[in-house]
Amino acid sequence: MTTTLTAPALSATDRCDRCSAQAFVRVVLPGGTDLLFCAHHWTRHEAVLRPQAVEIVDETHRLVAKP
Repeated sequence: MTTTLTAPALSATDRCDRCSAQAFVRVVLPGGTDLLFCAHHWTRHEAVLRPQAVEIVDETHRLVAKP
């Protein structure tokens, strides 16, 4: 088994823990717990979670990216 120290990229099947919309942000907290957020809920909770996070995977740029 390979152990990774970074959170995996988000996929279309990852869902926001607050509203079940597609998640674009993963927040890893101390102890390894991770939270998934849509862009809307990340904006609402970012100020509180950012100082506590061990890692943040922010893929909100994909919302405006052109194919």
